[in-house]
Amino acid sequence: MFASVFVITLGLCYCSRASSRSSLGLPRLFGPSEALVKTAIEINCELLTFPEDEPILLQLFREGDHSRLFAEYTSLEGKVANLPIYVKPYHEGNLECVARAQNNSLIEPTVSNIHYLKVIEPVKGAEIEVRSGPLDLFEGNMLELRCKLKAGNHVSYKWLLNGRLVSQSLLHDDRLLINRTTSQDSGSYRCVASNSFNQTDFFTSNSTEVVITVRDLVSTPNISFTVLKEDFQNYSAVVTCRSTRGTPPVTFSLYNSTEVIASVMVEERFATFKVPLVLGQDLGFLQCQATNGDNATYSEKIPLEVVPVGGPVKMPYTYDGGENYDVIGVTFYCKAEKGTHPRYQWFLNGTLLDDRGSFYYVDHQPPEMAMLMLSVGDSSAGTYHCEVSDSFDNTTAISSRRLYLDKRMLNRLPVWVVAVVFGSFTFLILLVSVCCGLGVVFRRRHYGEKSLLDFEMERMTPAYYGKLDLSHYNEDADVVNAARWGEVDKASLDSVDEWPQIEEEKKTLEDEPAEEP
Repeated sequence: MFASVFVITLGLCYCSRASSRSSLGLPRLFGPSEALVKTAIEINCELLTFPEDEPILLQLFREGDHSRLFAEYTSLEGKVANLPIYVKPYHEGNLECVARAQNNSLIEPTVSNIHYLKVIEPVKGAEIEVRSGPLDLFEGNMLELRCKLKAGNHVSYKWLLNGRLVSQSLLHDDRLLINRTTSQDSGSYRCVASNSFNQTDFFTSNSTEVVITVRDLVSTPNISFTVLKEDFQNYSAVVTCRSTRGTPPVTFSLYNSTEVIASVMVEERFATFKVPLVLGQDLGFLQCQATNGDNATYSEKIPLEVVPVGGPVKMPYTYDGGENYDVIGVTFYCKAEKGTHPRYQWFLNGTLLDDRGSFYYVDHQPPEMAMLMLSVGDSSAGTYHCEVSDSFDNTTAISSRRLYLDKRMLNRLPVWVVAVVFGSFTFLILLVSVCCGLGVVFRRRHYGEKSLLDFEMERMTPAYYGKLDLSHYNEDADVVNAARWGEVDKASLDSVDEWPQIEEEKKTLEDEPAEEP
């Protein structure tokens, strides 16, 4: 019996201990979800199921990390724990409350739900860091800027270029990245960092401006030159090197073949050089070089040779037709036999024409030619000619022949056209007559003096009256001739037997009286 009492007592003790271990419920953690750094807040932890007369220790940790205690509170009789914390950046994250019996290690600790706390640190001290290198760069290079902060989290960034917002596609967190820059990316950059607390308090920090210069690479220069007459016998070539794009300053150099003639740095996209010149001589080739950085571009090579205007000046023309084949427009072309720098002038009735008038338009295409295009009418009638002279020396000019033009003359059929048409028609008639005469002569020579009636009778003669070609037959010639005579005799006999009948019919016709009219 003593053994039974011992077993029952042991079982009651075990059940009491098991009950003590399972009597601690799950705590509930709640409080503000957002807080400013360097402010004090309270996080609440409540335990609804707890053993009586047992003090409970409630502790606040970061989820999964119990190495750093944020706050703790000893609760009696289920009192809600107010866990005060002085907010620092490291308090941000998922928080949890651990409840454990303070004086009873047999009770298993329990862990609360997760509560997220967002810690806001106002932004300050924004400044721009140029991570790509120098502030002055050439187009095509990369530009990377970073907005650095002395303090702040949960920050949104805006970038301004010359006071205007930069496209969002170029922004990557706190960085602005342009992979291939152009001159349009030049200007003053500024970053604006901002954040807010509970959407009620807003914080902003503006950086100082950083000036970025993106230089356009100089384009391939064009080269040209004009001739300058210094005095009676001295001439110079004024050479112009010009690029259409490129950020100044630009250095231009002039080469004669491979030798540098001159070099100059300018704040423009062009430069001029003066080179001595001798008319009519080949002085080599000129070429321009342009550079505004590491790269250098070169123009085409042009010959340095000036040939004065000479030879005859020709003035051919073409015309345009309208309805009813009337001439409505004429284009004159003025061309000199030689000359590298010609100047063209057009004249109507000895009066110099401007480049444009009410009925004409002048199109200069040096050095090859110049064109005068005009509409045919009463105002365009007159005598035209052109003159060609050197552009650098107008003391001598070569004139073309003079040509009179009016509407009636242009639309009149030329005499040579009438002559060609009439001559062609006459030639055709003579050709047909000659062919007919030759045909008659040839026929007479071939057939002799036979008349047409003879030819017709020969065509109608029966075949058996002709001579047979006996060479095609194998029979003896006497047999063939006998056969032919037999056929003739038979035909003669048939004719003799028919004579009495013919005579009787003739007599009958004579006896019949003739009918009176």
